Amino acid sequence: MTTGRHMQIGEAAERVGLSIRTIRHYEEAGLIMPSARSEGGFRLYTEPDLARLAVVKRMKPLGFTLDEMRDLLALLDSLTEADPADNRAALLDRLTMFHEAAQARVTALRDQLTMAEGFAGQIQDHIDIHVVPPA
Repeated sequence: MTTGRHMQIGEAAERVGLSIRTIRHYEEAGLIMPSARSEGGFRLYTEPDLARLAVVKRMKPLGFTLDEMRDLLALLDSLTEADPADNRAALLDRLTMFHEAAQARVTALRDQLTMAEGFAGQIQDHIDIHVVPPA
């Protein structure tokens, strides 16, 4: 896949698994900007744009705010563009904080899933108790 190939918003949405409306919302929120526009004014996206959308898509279920998403994307951009002599250690420290926050949220989701599965099992037990076996 080349990074220079442009695709319209519909193809980008399909490739990343987001709706066109969601991508437009993320654009309005400053999370993603199309790399170009066609002569007709259509948004055009590249592979790096899709990678940014994928980051946002993965952050959403973990409850990160739009501001946090914006901060992480800026941080990732800074790390990509940073000269090793720049404040790379500070950038990596910030990235580590995002990683720890993500891990904590994953753990919380696993705990919620365990509780939900237990509840579903409890309901199934009630169903099993009250179902009359066929004669």
